[in-house]
Amino acid sequence: MRFLTTGDAVDKHPNNTIIISPTEQMLSSCTGALMTSLLMTPFDVVKIRLQSQAKPSNFTKGHCFVYCNGLMDHLCSCVNGLTHSSEWYKRPSHFNGTFDAMIKISRNEGITSLWSGLPPTLVMALPATVVYFTCYEQLKQCLRYDSNVHTDRWKPLAAGATARVWAATLISPIELIRTKMQSTRFTYTQVWKSVVDSVRVDGILSLWRGLGPTLLRDVPFSALYWSNYEALKAYIIYTWPRSDPTLSFVESFMCGAASGSIAAVITLPFDVIKTRRQIELGETVLLGKKSETRSTWKIIHKIYSGEGFRALYTGLIPRLLKVAPSCAIMISSYESLKYFFIVRRKRLAEEGQLSVNVPKNTDMIQPLPLSKPGDLPPPYLLSGGRKPFEVAGTTQHETDRNS
Repeated sequence: MRFLTTGDAVDKHPNNTIIISPTEQMLSSCTGALMTSLLMTPFDVVKIRLQSQAKPSNFTKGHCFVYCNGLMDHLCSCVNGLTHSSEWYKRPSHFNGTFDAMIKISRNEGITSLWSGLPPTLVMALPATVVYFTCYEQLKQCLRYDSNVHTDRWKPLAAGATARVWAATLISPIELIRTKMQSTRFTYTQVWKSVVDSVRVDGILSLWRGLGPTLLRDVPFSALYWSNYEALKAYIIYTWPRSDPTLSFVESFMCGAASGSIAAVITLPFDVIKTRRQIELGETVLLGKKSETRSTWKIIHKIYSGEGFRALYTGLIPRLLKVAPSCAIMISSYESLKYFFIVRRKRLAEEGQLSVNVPKNTDMIQPLPLSKPGDLPPPYLLSGGRKPFEVAGTTQHETDRNS
């Protein structure tokens, strides 16, 4: 972390809110990712243990399953031989439900068993989350998003979609290597040789095998999530005026849960397709099954023709129960630490230890003081040195009448 000293500048956004540094954004997202994974992992561990109990044949060698630590999905391959780290999902047990499983696992196997499989996935989940959130914030700043401007609503959508593409593309080769290493128990040297051989035979794009289905789900989800979250955030801030243009922990928690739920419902068909495609790809390519891997579009056609349209919405309730709290915990933790850094920068600026750095032309868009709670800001408020005048009781800035 870089300590601010005298002479450092505090950047300001066009709407006069202080912008934190990329390092502070990374620390905020890293903290949010840790909180999310620590709180959400036990639920997915229990879910997988219940599934392996109900259908043990699906958790034998030659099969794959999807594991989620609250941040991202990981493909896990089933292997032979009971080890503490790789086959936690096959430990002998009998559970009668989620809470019964939590109690019995904690009592019989130790409390840490509820976080089985977490350390290896955090190696990828934390960097991916840091890249994702930091890219989103930086792109939003580059696009000069202003919550006062109604026509800026597309900017969080574009920034969220682009940031997700970058994060997924970055982590995809690492996920492929990790899954292959787990499925075959290769050494690092053997894994490297396997990767080199794969690139030589199938080309460099083979490292991103399976990225398509991931982007098919994650990009629309990210776009919908951020556009809804920023819209809800702006609505709450302008409906209930406050001294700082920020949400409380509870407000950001509720906005995150609502935005995540909306995005999860709309993108559920993509999630069903992505999960099936990912598991089939893992069992064919990584575990050497004989069956031929079908394309994403063939899987869509198979689901629709064989199981009907309703099959694309399989698992809606479980997905909501996982996505809503994950999004809520992540964004509220992230926003809370961001607010901490903003307050710190404000205090240092007031004490004269930092200078305020306002970008050029930021006076072209200024927030309008609201006349009463419930008023929404106008789409644009142009200044540029013109004197304000009254229109229907609302303060507006005079526009160039000659234009």
